[in-house]
Formats: sequence, structure tokens, C-alpha cells
Amino acid sequence: MSNVIETAERLRAEVGKAIVGQTGLINQVLVAILANGHVLLEGVPGVAKTLLVRSIAQALDLQYTRIQFTPDLMPSDVIGTNVFDPRTVEFKLRKGPIFTNVLLADEINRTPPKTQAALLEAMEERQSSIDGERHPLPDPFLVFATQNPIEFEGTYPLPEAQQDRFLMKVLVPYPAPEAEREVLKRFHEGFRSQNLSAAGIQVVANADQLKEMRGQADAVAVEPKILDYILSIITATRDHHEIQIGASPRAGLALLACGKATAALKGRDFLIPDDVKEFALPVLRHRVMLRADVDTQGITVDEVLLDLINSREIPR
Repeated sequence: MSNVIETAERLRAEVGKAIVGQTGLINQVLVAILANGHVLLEGVPGVAKTLLVRSIAQALDLQYTRIQFTPDLMPSDVIGTNVFDPRTVEFKLRKGPIFTNVLLADEINRTPPKTQAALLEAMEERQSSIDGERHPLPDPFLVFATQNPIEFEGTYPLPEAQQDRFLMKVLVPYPAPEAEREVLKRFHEGFRSQNLSAAGIQVVANADQLKEMRGQADAVAVEPKILDYILSIITATRDHHEIQIGASPRAGLALLACGKATAALKGRDFLIPDDVKEFALPVLRHRVMLRADVDTQGITVDEVLLDLINSREIPR
């Protein structure tokens, strides 16, 4: 596991050249990358969501593409289409921006459900169907989607099927005061997020090395009682009196994958309950739906889930 720890530390250091503070956020994104999952980033504008994704893609030497989701965006604008070439009298595939390693779906909830659905096949099967023909996507393929939690006018809430494709939903907070002061200092000294190359971010790993790291995370040992612990959390969401729709089996798989990635990042080759608890909220908060009467009382999903998780017996 030393390879995973060393690379992760170097990655944090390189990303830190552009992102100040936000260690918890960076760690959650690293776990998602190691678990080969997509991330939904929710936060107000200006908290460096885009900059974080760009920085990580650069440090991992991965192709990065950004799509600004708008109300008039069509599915073909995302996945591509076949275009007729009059010179050869043939149709040629014009691949869309989805054919990349790291895709930033910026403000994903500003585009209609029809276009949002264009990502479903790609996120689940790592392929895209164009005119009935399947086209594999590059490996790795990671989707980072952003959305604003405070604006509802002109937005299309992500349907449950779309949200379930994301390994985790990460809440991006404001930076701490000392970190924000450092942001001001760096801006005064000339750093601009538009010119990321000036930050001097070095490549710490490539796609092949990332694949090797994922293999080490997959090899983390899991005892049967830990599997039972994960199952107890998932099934409890389906029986909880304040939850209308509980977590699916995919949520259990996501929780297991995040736990194993966390263990690998901490240098362990075995899973412990704390690894599971640490990522229960980001894995589950977008996969359960509260009852309407609970929601109107101002009770949040995180509050309900925390009570549920803490009530589970921890295996020894």
C-alpha cells in the first residue's frame, strides 16, 4: 500500500498549489477516483469546484473536458453524432466531448432531463451508443458534475436514476478564514485560476499507475461481519420511518468500494467499520428520499442518516 499512500500525498501536494485548504473535499475526491466512481459536487459558485477537477486531471496526466450545461444543450452535443461527408458519400462519426478521461459537467441541473440522460449509459457502462452503434469510452472515465444548491429557477432537478449513478455526492463548503486569506494573498501575488499552468502542477501518476493503485484498493480484505455491517446500514434506510425511498443495492456496492479505497489510502490491506462510516453520508445522501412531512419540518437528509448510522451496532 506504500505506493498508494506516496502517490496520494504527492497528489495532494500538487493540487495544493492551486487549491488552498479543503483537505476533506480533496480526500473525498481521491477516494472516488481510487474507487473508479463519479462525483456530484454541490456548492455555491466560487468555491473552486472547477479548479479542483482541472488540477486533479493535470496532476494525473488525464485528458480533461468541460461541458457547460445549458437549457438548449442537446444529447448529440454531449455524445456526438454521425455526420454526412459529401466528399466520400459516407457518414463519419463526430465524437462528442464525452470521449475523454475526466469530464466536468458544469451546472448539470441547468439542462433538460433528455440531455441529462445522455450521460446515463456512459456513467454506468463506460460506453456510448450513437445511432445504435456502441463506442467504448477512454479508460479511465470519470464524471464530475457540479450544481448550485440555492438556485432553482431555470433548473431541472436530477432524477433519481441519474443521481444513483454518482458514487458520492460531496458538499463543497466555504474555505476556512485562514485558507481564504491565503487565496487573497495568492491572487495579490499574481495567481489566476484561468492560467492553471502557472501554478506549476507536476504529473504524479498516469493512467496505468492509477489502474495499478485501483488494483491495490480492490485487493483490500473484507471480513463477513463488515459486509453484514454495510448491509445493515443499507437495509435500515428502507425501513426508517422518516425515509420514503431507501438506498438501492448499488448504494451498498458504492459504500464497500469507498471503504476499501479509504483503507488503501490509509495504508491498510483490510477494511474496518470506521472506513465504512466515514463515507456513509456522501454515498447515501443523494440516494434516499425523506418523507414529505419530514422534509417540511426542516430536517435534513444528513441528520436522518447520521442518527440511523449511529444506531447500527458496530462489529468488533
